[in-house]
Amino acid sequence: MKFIELTLKSHIIVHGFDARNQEIIEEVHVEKASRKLVAMDRILSVSDKYILIQYAYDRIIYWEYMESFEELQSLLK
Repeated sequence: MKFIELTLKSHIIVHGFDARNQEIIEEVHVEKASRKLVAMDRILSVSDKYILIQYAYDRIIYWEYMESFEELQSLLK
């Protein structure tokens, strides 16, 4: 399994869906970013601001990353 090192900050946790098929989300705001090793096979997508990572039990997290989009793209190659 390959990992990349990222600087991650605030994030949005999607816990699943309610009876009306609306996402159940939890927004987590943090003051200071932290370094994290991320398994590349858990990454679902990347936007200019967020990296979407899948965790167990169908939980996904939108992490705000501090690297540039181009730096992240380079790490994933």
